Amino acid sequence: MIQSKKLSKFKKINHGFFNRNNGTSKGIYKSLNCGPGSKDKKKDIQKNLEIVRKKIGKNSKKIFLLNQIHSNKFVYIDENFTFKKKIKADAVITNQKNLPIAILTADCVPLLLYDNKKSIIAAIHAGWKGAFKDIIDKVINFMLSKGCDRKNITVAIGPCISQKNYNVKEDFKIKFLKKDKKNKIFFTNRKDLIYFNLPKYVKYQLESNRINRIDLLKIDTFDKKNNYFSARRSLKLKHDDYGRNISIIMIN
Repeated sequence: MIQSKKLSKFKKINHGFFNRNNGTSKGIYKSLNCGPGSKDKKKDIQKNLEIVRKKIGKNSKKIFLLNQIHSNKFVYIDENFTFKKKIKADAVITNQKNLPIAILTADCVPLLLYDNKKSIIAAIHAGWKGAFKDIIDKVINFMLSKGCDRKNITVAIGPCISQKNYNVKEDFKIKFLKKDKKNKIFFTNRKDLIYFNLPKYVKYQLESNRINRIDLLKIDTFDKKNNYFSARRSLKLKHDDYGRNISIIMIN
C-alpha cells in the first residue's frame, strides 16, 4: 500500500493506493485483485476486499464500490443514502464516518480528495474518457456546493499509466485538440508514434479548478517492477482479462 504524504498529514482520514501484493488470487490475478468485474473467482475477490477493509480501518463498514462505466457521473452518500445494487458512476463523494469509498483501476487515474475543514472525501476514477468528459470539474463543483473551499481540498493522484507507455492514435489526439487547442501540450511524438500524458492532463484539470494542494505520486502501473495490474500490459501479454488495483479513502 502506498500513501500520499499530503493526505497522510490529516489524522481524521485513512487512505491507500494498493498494488497487487498480499492477496489471495491466483494466475493472472495474482494476488490482490479487487475487481468484481474481472473473471477471477468471486470468493478470492471478496477475501481481497476484506484484506483491504481491515487495513484501512478495523471499525470500517463494507467497502463501497461502483459499477464504473468511464463516465462523468458521480454519487453522493450522506446520512439519507439508500444502499442498493451497484450504481453506475465513476466517482463517489461522502461525509460519512467509517465508510470506505474506493475506485478500481488498471492504468486509469485514481484520485482521492479530502476537504479537511468540511470533512468531505471523494474518490474518482479518471480514465481518458472520464477526464475528457470533465468528471473532475463535476466532483469539485459538487463539493463546493456542499460548502467545501478550494483552498481546503487536498488531492492525491495515484498510480496510473505514464506517458512513455501510453501510445494513442491520431484520431484520439484530434478529439482532444478539437475540445481545446491547449491540449497539445499533453501529447508527444516518438518514432512516428503519439503518446498521451494522462496524469499531467488530470493535474491540469485540478489546477484549472484552482486546486493547489496536489500530490502526484508518479508511479507507472504499466512498469512491471511497480507490481500493479495494467490493462495495457495484459493486452500486450495476450491475457484475456486483468486484475484491478484499488484506491481507497475513509473518514475515521
